[in-house]
Amino acid sequence: MTHETDMAYCREAIRHGSLSFHAASRLLPRKVRDPALALYAFCRLADDAVDDGADKRDAVLRLRDRLDLSYRGTPQNRPADRAFAEMIARHDMPRALPEALLEGLAWDALGRRYDTLSDLYGYSARVASAVGAMMCVLMGVRDANALARACDLGVAMQLTNIARDVGEDARAGRLYLPQEWLLAAGVDRDAFLADPCFDPRLCTMVQALLTDAARLYNRSEAGIAALPLSARPGIYAARHVYAAIGGAVRRNRFDSIQPRARTGRARKVALLGLSTVRAGASTVMPRSAVIFAPPLPETAFLVTAARRDAPARTEWGHTLVEVFAQLERHDRAGAEV
Repeated sequence: MTHETDMAYCREAIRHGSLSFHAASRLLPRKVRDPALALYAFCRLADDAVDDGADKRDAVLRLRDRLDLSYRGTPQNRPADRAFAEMIARHDMPRALPEALLEGLAWDALGRRYDTLSDLYGYSARVASAVGAMMCVLMGVRDANALARACDLGVAMQLTNIARDVGEDARAGRLYLPQEWLLAAGVDRDAFLADPCFDPRLCTMVQALLTDAARLYNRSEAGIAALPLSARPGIYAARHVYAAIGGAVRRNRFDSIQPRARTGRARKVALLGLSTVRAGASTVMPRSAVIFAPPLPETAFLVTAARRDAPARTEWGHTLVEVFAQLERHDRAGAEV
């Protein structure tokens, strides 16, 4: 199999699995777009393997093994794995970043609940900001301030996804809204999951998530000027396309139980045009002081891992080992039943 054949597979996987990223990726320069598609294809297929699999815990453990093989330079004989392994080798991708994503998937497999908004940030850091940090590495950007803003963008995008998908997630037995919000509003989690239906109290929570996401979208923009000029339109596009999903939820009056908010093709095309214009304007705009804002505490470990002077291993690695050990205990217990 050739590199081009593997990349064609990755492009199709993203075109069918993530229309928003597929649209944004068209504005990236090819030297960034191809490894980014390899990265997103592996991450998207990994996420699907956990979401769609009958045994989610076993799926995560198998992904751990696939990741290990990719870092050894002996990936499984699959297009996405081969392309992912090539991306790792060419860009010296810190292993802690895809491992963070894998930990987030493990939390899903374990049915983890999130008590506070900070806990939800921690989840978003793993399943979204880790990808943002990896994108910076693909662009050759290892500056701590730029990485912090990329992580802000990842959290904003994940909060938007959660706000949009409350009903869809509930029908799959998941609820990501912070437990303390549900308790304060008097919402019975189990009763809602048993019968996901419209509840104005949940609309208030969806609105709160989108308000927080908007703050982080605005904060993330300061980092775009630190990226290579040719990559800025694609990152602006990702920021605008995902923020537009939040706008669609607002137009639904924050009801994300039954309708699924969408942005149409015409709207995406308009946002791509806006992103190109904004990227051009960023070459003459003064650099925002927001670039120097510290990272969210929940994403700081990703910034540390992605920096050019990153330590070989951080204390965070021990928590990942514990999560995998927990998965293996559950897996063995299930096999013994």
